Amino acid sequence: MSNSPLEPSGPEEPPDLAEVLRSLMNGDFGANPEMADALKQMGLENIDPAMMQMVGAQIQAMMSGSADDGSFNVELATDVARKQVSAAGDASVTVGTQRDVEQVVQVANLWLDEVTDFPVSGSAAAASRAEWVETTMPAWRGLVEPVAQGVSGAIRSAMQEQFRSFGSEDLSQLGLPAGLDPSMVMGQMEPIVGRMSAAMFGMQVGQAVGALAGDLVTGTEVGLPLVPDGTVMILPANVSAFAEGLHVDAGEVHLYLAVREAARMRLFQSVGWVGPALIAAVQKYAGDISIDTEAIERAVREADTTDPAQLQGVLQDSLFSPTPSEAQQGALAHLELLLALVEGWVDEVSERAVQPHLPNLAALSEAVRRRRASGGPAERVFASLVGLQLRPRLMREAAALFTAVEDAEGAAGRDETWKHPDFVPTAAELPDPAGYLARRTGGAAPTRDAVDDALDALLAQGTAEWEAEGDDPQAPDTPS
Repeated sequence: MSNSPLEPSGPEEPPDLAEVLRSLMNGDFGANPEMADALKQMGLENIDPAMMQMVGAQIQAMMSGSADDGSFNVELATDVARKQVSAAGDASVTVGTQRDVEQVVQVANLWLDEVTDFPVSGSAAAASRAEWVETTMPAWRGLVEPVAQGVSGAIRSAMQEQFRSFGSEDLSQLGLPAGLDPSMVMGQMEPIVGRMSAAMFGMQVGQAVGALAGDLVTGTEVGLPLVPDGTVMILPANVSAFAEGLHVDAGEVHLYLAVREAARMRLFQSVGWVGPALIAAVQKYAGDISIDTEAIERAVREADTTDPAQLQGVLQDSLFSPTPSEAQQGALAHLELLLALVEGWVDEVSERAVQPHLPNLAALSEAVRRRRASGGPAERVFASLVGLQLRPRLMREAAALFTAVEDAEGAAGRDETWKHPDFVPTAAELPDPAGYLARRTGGAAPTRDAVDDALDALLAQGTAEWEAEGDDPQAPDTPS
């Protein structure tokens, strides 16, 4: 595909689109004679300079980053998310707040030491919303990259199809001289289209992550290992907002949420296969997602393509086909099972840890359950980014199962459930703790289904990726 300047098709040489864009981005359209001549040929010599400056700023944002940045502009996504949380109000964390969070997490870990042998995972951090965005954006990139690639390909195909339908005289509608070869124009536009797509998806990711940053109380509240290095991250401003209206002492609220987050991070750090399996399940679902190309083609035809924000808004509602594939249904079932097991274990361990210490445990537990049942920003984020309804529907059953295992075999037996993927309960066993315990003690093989086959495939994928980095997520991590 040609990347050379547009060739003349008549007595007057047409403008070079690359030169036009460079001049727009540099803001020198008034002082650059070539730019002024190009604008004259395109019938734009009388355009308002302020408007040209605005267009140039939009193009500069879209064109930022190198060509190998991936299917969406991560730098733009981070910037959009940071600006969104800043506009809503995002005070920096003070030294005193950081010290308070460290003390709260220290107490939380002392209580957890009494109920689980999984060790302390890492340091404690009080984070502003912007700091949470910066910390978790690498994980978001891995989660949504498969969808970004599909969206980028669909937008390119839609615009290519639109250009194929043009005759040379139709290019005048785009402000280009008549007589040009549309395929040659598309050749120059191809890299620009790719970066437009990366920018639009980057804006969408930024808006979604920014909205989530305004609501989450802890780093991994969504149930996925978004925070690296086992750090127990608390967002004090969001915790304070959550505590309002609960009629519970704010100190109790902070301690309860810190215990939950510290327990979740202990699990992720002590059981090496869980985090990769969760991420792989989301990626599997996203990788098999069906992009609604017809809706995208309509959006490209009907939207103002000179306004990236408008086009991004139209595309946000036109990305995904409504019916999940068979592979997606399997990945979703497995993801729901894993999320339920993780959150069920966190529920059981946290309640055991805080029961002797927090008088308002019942009210706090119910507030967290209501918050989770309502879905909220986390559910909307995953629905918009990967078309996924992220909700651990089986969590109550999972918590009850872990309670039954602990009652029968103690805390060590409960935590031993995680020693290997084949040892965890299946979806069919969640409502039947007695049957699961019988399988554990009797050594009978679990009943396998399509979800288990999907788990094996996902774990194989995760193992290959971790082994490439020198780790082994399949290594059994039994409590010490």
